[in-house]
Amino acid sequence: MSEKTVCLGQIGAAHGIQGHVRVKPFTGEPEALGDYGLLMGEDGTTKFKITSLRPIKGGMLVVKFKGVPDRTAAEALNGIKLYVDRDVLPDLDDADDFYVEDLIGLDVRDENDATIGTVLTIQDFGAGDLLDVKPPRGPSLLIPFTKEAVPIIALDAGYVGVDLAVAGLK
Repeated sequence: MSEKTVCLGQIGAAHGIQGHVRVKPFTGEPEALGDYGLLMGEDGTTKFKITSLRPIKGGMLVVKFKGVPDRTAAEALNGIKLYVDRDVLPDLDDADDFYVEDLIGLDVRDENDATIGTVLTIQDFGAGDLLDVKPPRGPSLLIPFTKEAVPIIALDAGYVGVDLAVAGLK
């Protein structure tokens, strides 16, 4: 996808037999996924129009897309990420606000301003957001994405600052 798109969710398993799917939204409010109009698949050409959605436990949604008539068609969508053009997202008023996509590719620096890696993505396995950081060597690091562990987000300067002790890396 291009830098002008933002991932708003990911399609999961089929739900029932009438073409519904589970979707994990990456929006502040789960049901806001339906507010952005047409969603694009990762290939940039496949379009998804939501015809209905409802929240279920765990912050997930059950979504019906136009043109997905049955379970077989719904199963084929599993794993597809859903994007919108960044232009349709609201402007951010507060300097402390950002879109998660803005963090991808930023340097990760420690308290001594030494670069320890680059942000690959943000993960959430159910216990809260984690920065997935690729160091220059070795396996990825998972850092709790909390104000305490990541006290500095300097988008204009191109980095996030990490407290290694709080992040459990020291």
